[in-house]
Amino acid sequence: MSKQDKQCACQDTQSSFLERAFERLHLEDAEQEMLLTSFREIQVSIPVVVHKNNKDCLITYKGYRVQHNHARGPFKGGLRYHPDINMGEMRALAQLMTWKSALVEIPFGGAKGGIAVDPESLSSSELEALTKRFVQKMAPLIGVHDDIPAPDVGTNPQVMAWILDEYSKTHGFRMPVVTGKPLELGGSEGRLEATGHGVAHLANKAAVEELELDPEQSGVVIQGFGNVGFHAAMRMEAMGYRVIAISDVTGGVFSEQGISIASAQRYIQNAGHLLGMPGVEAISNDELLMLPCEILIPAALEATITCDNASRIKAQLIVEGANMPITQGADSCLQERGILIIPDLLANAGGVLTSYYEWVQNLQQFPWDRETVLTRLENRLGRSYRDVRKRATEKDVDFRTAAYELAVSRVNQAIHLRGF
Repeated sequence: MSKQDKQCACQDTQSSFLERAFERLHLEDAEQEMLLTSFREIQVSIPVVVHKNNKDCLITYKGYRVQHNHARGPFKGGLRYHPDINMGEMRALAQLMTWKSALVEIPFGGAKGGIAVDPESLSSSELEALTKRFVQKMAPLIGVHDDIPAPDVGTNPQVMAWILDEYSKTHGFRMPVVTGKPLELGGSEGRLEATGHGVAHLANKAAVEELELDPEQSGVVIQGFGNVGFHAAMRMEAMGYRVIAISDVTGGVFSEQGISIASAQRYIQNAGHLLGMPGVEAISNDELLMLPCEILIPAALEATITCDNASRIKAQLIVEGANMPITQGADSCLQERGILIIPDLLANAGGVLTSYYEWVQNLQQFPWDRETVLTRLENRLGRSYRDVRKRATEKDVDFRTAAYELAVSRVNQAIHLRGF
């Protein structure tokens, strides 16, 4: 499936999940229109001088920011640097942030943005110039209580530091204007591992409470060994699970006895990829998804589980570490087969939760230690899990439907209370 096809599949998938929630909540057309319409959508041109083919040349990049809904608080969402991003993708992801923030009950709305660029094609100084020029264009629209960006695909704490620096030139030092910063500039302890840690925490909770699985007798397959996949794998291993397969863009590796995550990390640090790792069997990313296991964590790209492969999934539990890794058709197939799915809306909310905690620490000018951050993360995710489970039981629906109903109803209530 091409990148464009995946984007379309994700947008169609989210639309179908929302339509189901709207119908079940008996929302009027006007309410649906308010919930779906973005507050603001911005596209800017960013001219930057870069060195290519042994000469300096001016290239104009496209930058985007979609501010979806701020009924419950300031806009919040990541910035991604990727050559294929477009307004449609940003719109879908901004909506997802709105629902995700509402589900875990933090006072944020949803936003998403980025620049259509391959960050690997630019030098560090060129990437800094591009980032700061983007901030110059966006400065009137972002702010501590207006719109707070964060890292996403292709960005990292260094990019957030550049944003903080450029914004501060005209607004004074505003530490809470961006989250996911380096620790030295007000970043939060625990932020780096937060999403993966949360995925593993909920995977264990669902495995033990819903399926009564024994961790030591349960195999875990993780697609994607980036930040989310790696930290989910580390945490699952620490809780006693056997991580039997992992993968990156070069392919996957499998061992029925379990893979040492520390050894895999060391190998990647030296080789740059998982391909060729000794002592394990090489498999493709497609083969990895079909492995017999108790828990499957898709933590790579969107739309990796589709109608083409859903019938061959052998896991008892799927926990969505990535955003929208399962298409609508595949979701229906998996639900019919009785496979429990913890949806992205809940499963990977650890990132936005810890971004919120960083924002709070910055506002209070009082940093928390790592244990405090992760304990509060687990407590909040646990509470949200119980909310979803309770609604799923009471309404006799799956976890995804329950999650969307809770999130949408909370945003809709905020809109009504504010008199929009």
